[in-house]
Amino acid sequence: MRINKIGNFEPKHPFILAPLAGITDAPMRRINRQMGASLTYSEMVSAKGMYYNDKNTEKLLFQYEDEDNTGYQIFGHEPDIIAYAAEKLNGRKHVLLDINMGCPVPKIVKNGEGSALLKNPELVEKIIRAASQNTDKPVTAKIRIGFAEGENNAVEIAQAIESGGGAAIAVHGRTRQQFYSGKVNRQAIAEVKKAVKIPVIGNGDVVDIESAKLLMEETRCDFVMIGRGALGNPWIFRDLQCFWEGKDIPPPPTLEERRKMMLKQLEELEKLKGDYVAVREMRKICGWYVKGLPGSAEFRRTVNGITDIDELKRLIMG
Repeated sequence: MRINKIGNFEPKHPFILAPLAGITDAPMRRINRQMGASLTYSEMVSAKGMYYNDKNTEKLLFQYEDEDNTGYQIFGHEPDIIAYAAEKLNGRKHVLLDINMGCPVPKIVKNGEGSALLKNPELVEKIIRAASQNTDKPVTAKIRIGFAEGENNAVEIAQAIESGGGAAIAVHGRTRQQFYSGKVNRQAIAEVKKAVKIPVIGNGDVVDIESAKLLMEETRCDFVMIGRGALGNPWIFRDLQCFWEGKDIPPPPTLEERRKMMLKQLEELEKLKGDYVAVREMRKICGWYVKGLPGSAEFRRTVNGITDIDELKRLIMG
């Protein structure tokens, strides 16, 4: 089946890993890419942090040499700072530049960034234009359907993004007010798809093949972005790629496969961030991998008490 391009980038299938702050670092991206994700994103990077050469911001921009389908996601509200960040990143290896316009976290919104931008379509267009004019990469944006209930202005925001030179729009089918509660509004995503000519990426409540099919059928979106549904479950991309290519769907991962994947992610984190950080970051990650399995609560309690990386490796492998 034919895949739309995002600017000059052509994913191998429509199923992509969402940018997730504090989660989609290089090890997370590598594992999901190897399992089939056709596009991945960096964690959310502050454009202002780049402007001031913040060391922690630079760490978020790290990519492995073999990354060939990663986009950078940046956030900010000042067009000139966004333009600076776009130009600064232009020499780096990435397939697109995404502007976050959907983050619901209070400290981001308070600064007029993330989903706060949904209140200002004119500024949205200026930001996209500023980025587009300072990079040769496709510029995209990730939005929500509105700031609060009854304020669904996703079509207006999407048209502003398109007018500013945006190459695609990712739409999470919830308002900022909802955060991650309630049900995703697929109709609102469908309205965006009808209103613009550039590709639309649907996002929200995709956890398996059936929910991905439902999102595509009801919205006619060009791509499907998976965030929380991929936590501890990189196999979702393997299954979705098999579905897309008309192949048999493999059986769910065994406990042994889950253990090996956890260990692989731990070892990647260890190499990149060192023992201390790796152990502490793996506490939440291990919880994702065993969610819903018998004995998972006890496993999580034990993991949360471990500080030694070798002890954690032994526990993971049983």
